[in-house]
Amino acid sequence: MYNKIIKLIIAAGIIAFAIYQFTEGYIGNGIMFILLSLIFVFLYFKNEFILLAFLRLRKQDFEGAKKWLNKIKNPEAALVTKQQGYYNYLHGIMVSQTNMNEAEKYFKKAITLGLSMDHDLAMAKLNLSGIAFSKRRKQEAQRLLTEAQKLDKRGMLTDQIKMMKENMKRAQMPNQHYGSGGSLRQQKRRG
Repeated sequence: MYNKIIKLIIAAGIIAFAIYQFTEGYIGNGIMFILLSLIFVFLYFKNEFILLAFLRLRKQDFEGAKKWLNKIKNPEAALVTKQQGYYNYLHGIMVSQTNMNEAEKYFKKAITLGLSMDHDLAMAKLNLSGIAFSKRRKQEAQRLLTEAQKLDKRGMLTDQIKMMKENMKRAQMPNQHYGSGGSLRQQKRRG
């Protein structure tokens, strides 16, 4: 795992060597080294382990994604701020299957660090809404759900948002008991 600064140093070194190749008349080599340096610049902004974890997550392989994320030993030193947000976002998705309290911490940290894609931010807020609703914090859940709906501009989470709204409505409806209407006192009078 390379530190983020080392990636830029390697890219600068390759660009310097490409300029040397241009001055010596080896134009093809210079172009090839410039393209090679772009790989390191790309990896500065998009971490390779996070990309591999996303690929594993798309295949529903949580263990494989966790393995790739665990290769990042010190996220603060190795990742830029947005990558740290995605690091916490991915951990939140994986942990949400087992531990809601820990998942809530990861999602909140991901939102504060920032996510570059609106639908990822909407997904994080939708998950936080579900966690808040399960902890009986209905106002916070409703606020997060409306924020998620505003961020979902492409309609990718429409079904999940609709299902969450239906669950919230069902929870607000009073329970009806059929057959034995009335209070216990009225039931004793009848019986």
